[in-house]
Amino acid sequence: MKKETFVPKILLPSGITVGHADNGNTGCTAVLCGGGAVAGADVRGGAPGTRETDLLHNEKAMQNINAVVLSGGSAYGLEASCGVMNFLRDMGEGFSIGNKIVPIVCSAVLYDLSGDGYDYPDSEMGKKAAANASANGVPFGQVGAGTGATVGKIRGAQFCSAGGIGAATVGTPDLFVTAIVAVNALGDVVDHQSGKIIAGARDNAGGFLDTVGCILSGNFARLMYGNTTIGCVLTNAALTKVQANKLASISHNGLAQSIKPVHTEHDGDTLFAISKGEAKCEFSMLEVMAVEAVSRAVTSAVLHREA
Repeated sequence: MKKETFVPKILLPSGITVGHADNGNTGCTAVLCGGGAVAGADVRGGAPGTRETDLLHNEKAMQNINAVVLSGGSAYGLEASCGVMNFLRDMGEGFSIGNKIVPIVCSAVLYDLSGDGYDYPDSEMGKKAAANASANGVPFGQVGAGTGATVGKIRGAQFCSAGGIGAATVGTPDLFVTAIVAVNALGDVVDHQSGKIIAGARDNAGGFLDTVGCILSGNFARLMYGNTTIGCVLTNAALTKVQANKLASISHNGLAQSIKPVHTEHDGDTLFAISKGEAKCEFSMLEVMAVEAVSRAVTSAVLHREA
């Protein structure tokens, strides 16, 4: 089946580039922060797979990161980060310790393992994603970390809908937030304004089952594993590390607006926030922008078009 992709009109902070790599079944997405960037993270789901999120805590010494990697493959997919790390080292990007360079690469994974074997993004695929990174014309949809993503898994793979990786920008070139989100949720994706399900678990007639209603009725699941929504918000606003962590936290409201249910024990929902720029603004305004950008990115991920 041909993959569905689109190229949204998004803004990226100066020095930020995005690249994908996949093999048609699974993939990864690299967000490179040329020269380093301030970052934070918030892990909400009950079953996360992450790397280097502890160093983003406010009390930790590290102030800048060099990349975020979003990957399929469950915990195996964390290997893709090694390829991105090696790519950055060869480019001279990273934290200098004596005569060594250690790129700071944070990562989160989603579960898309399918088939009889173990097909996951490895170091070579991560390196390819980094090499593909660009600031312009980046495709989204069923590519990179969204290649094997699906949504509405309460009845298993036979009744779910296609997911993907989406992107959306809220703001102007002077001040903006861009969200990049790979949507592989247990729950359904809804239009947060109308509440209408636009992707999710199907019933026997081919309509949408309504996962929340199914759970509330006590008519539970055959399968509830194989999930997780991961992503990052990027802004050209100048933020401290504390603010970046707050932005990552509030951005989960965008997931809650568009995914029902979200943050379950069977999801590993994780969002990063990256600040690279000098724009100034009231932080509350930035929070509202981030929530809206995440919500729109989720919608674009499953509709495979600009939201």
